[in-house]
Amino acid sequence: MKNFALIGAAGYIAPRHMKAIKETENHLSIAYDTNDSVGIIDSISPASEFFTEFERFQEHAWQLKRNPETALNYVAVCSPNYLHHAHIAAGLRLGCDVICEKPLVPTPELLDELALIEKETGKRVYNILQLRHHQAILDLKEKVASENRQEKYEVELTYITSRGKWYMESWKGDPRKSFGVATNIGVHFFDMLHFIFGKLQKNVLHYANDYKAAGYLEYEKARVPWFLSIDADDLPDSVKGKQPTYRSITCEGDQIEFSGGFTDLHTISYQEILAGRGYGIEDARHCVETVNVIRNAMPQKPEPNEGHPFLNRLIK
Repeated sequence: MKNFALIGAAGYIAPRHMKAIKETENHLSIAYDTNDSVGIIDSISPASEFFTEFERFQEHAWQLKRNPETALNYVAVCSPNYLHHAHIAAGLRLGCDVICEKPLVPTPELLDELALIEKETGKRVYNILQLRHHQAILDLKEKVASENRQEKYEVELTYITSRGKWYMESWKGDPRKSFGVATNIGVHFFDMLHFIFGKLQKNVLHYANDYKAAGYLEYEKARVPWFLSIDADDLPDSVKGKQPTYRSITCEGDQIEFSGGFTDLHTISYQEILAGRGYGIEDARHCVETVNVIRNAMPQKPEPNEGHPFLNRLIK
């Protein structure tokens, strides 16, 4: 049984980490968040220590190190995006391996800094890239590899996840903290595309504001117009008023169905990490580089056959 700490216990994704810790038969020893709305801990690990000040959390973690039976083995980081680097570094320096949500960090330079801290501490950083464990994605990766065709696949990515007015009032709506909508809701899709279709060869931004972004990615084996949005007005008429989220990836016109199967992906990720097969800094580098370019790019007019169909609504 391994001892875990959790940083960011009140966030949306934290319960999936708590569940994964429990389902892998490990122990959530200590949790921290500036927000105290963490009652869900009672249903998973009611004996866990909890702190709302990082200094008290860190001091307690140091005290736990004195006894090999209580010393922390892993720190799970579920804090806001802009705090990932600092919290990962703190976990490594506590003598723990660290499991962090995506995006790991916003820039390749910060990946290099984390790699340096890994060397200094002898500990590892693991990124949750859960779509790499989704069966539909694994099946498509196998299909692409087995066909070994010369011409590139025509792929289209559309993800609209409606968010209310709270979103722009939260850290997620502040690009200094979330790094923008393409990074915040798109980074794991870009990782998935690289995982299936190989190295990125072209990255062009066509449109971006605080609520949506669109562009074109070309990989070794695929051409991918993409569209990401948190604006409910972008939902297709077929689902508007019926569901708040529209997720679509097509390959050669065929829909890749992966709406289901998400429930256990964090637990599978933890199982792989605990078995020594987790995804580390270099696995995350490709998608970090991708969103870093998108975040700093100036929108360009789409070349023929590179624009996403939804762009017609935005570019007059």
